[in-house]
Amino acid sequence: MTAEPPFPQTLDGIDLLASLSADDRAAVARRCHWRRFAPQGQIIDRDSDSRDVLFVTSGRVRIVNFSASGREVSFDDVPAGGFFGELAAIDGAARSATVVALEDTIIASLVPSAFLGLLKDHPEVALAIMRRLAGIIRHSNARIMDLSTIGAQSRVCGELLRLARAEDAGDGDWRICPIPRHSDVASRASTTRETVARVLGDLARHGVIRREADGLRIAEPDRLAALVEHYQMAD
Repeated sequence: MTAEPPFPQTLDGIDLLASLSADDRAAVARRCHWRRFAPQGQIIDRDSDSRDVLFVTSGRVRIVNFSASGREVSFDDVPAGGFFGELAAIDGAARSATVVALEDTIIASLVPSAFLGLLKDHPEVALAIMRRLAGIIRHSNARIMDLSTIGAQSRVCGELLRLARAEDAGDGDWRICPIPRHSDVASRASTTRETVARVLGDLARHGVIRREADGLRIAEPDRLAALVEHYQMAD
């Protein structure tokens, strides 16, 4: 009698594969290597030789890099249903970042040859990858522009707006849950924790943001947006 796997090995929740039939997704799942990672577990090392594409079937991961001084720079958080690692699978070059689990996470990895075969056999998946890469380029261009033209205070305010927009349910209730750690905001805004603490303190004193038991409320989003412009002009 065959033992049941320790967790469901299904790719049904992966957005990239939503256009595939259930049978086709199951076929891809059978070609994957499955692994569970504990919080803070390293999934990919930037210096590793792996080129697999990885699907997040449950949990959440963070894509990071480190400066020469050791400061962490966060690129993105990938929730369940997302994927990463496609650049190395496509061009065969080295990994460009490190990936760690933020919570208990299950990863399904697919070798490059199987991933490229998937793109050839299913043009709709290839188109989704192209759109994803276009989005990465646009985001990178915007980030380069921000780092080149605006200061740390403006970047911190802009990051708070971005986080709140990502969680906005359309009811005008701008909140960030849970309260973001200073180190996380600093990593995304390419600044220091001390700068983030100072900016958040100033915003709280002026009533722009308000700390609550389960999150951070943006009490005056329009004013926060205006401060982004104000700091940008001041810089």
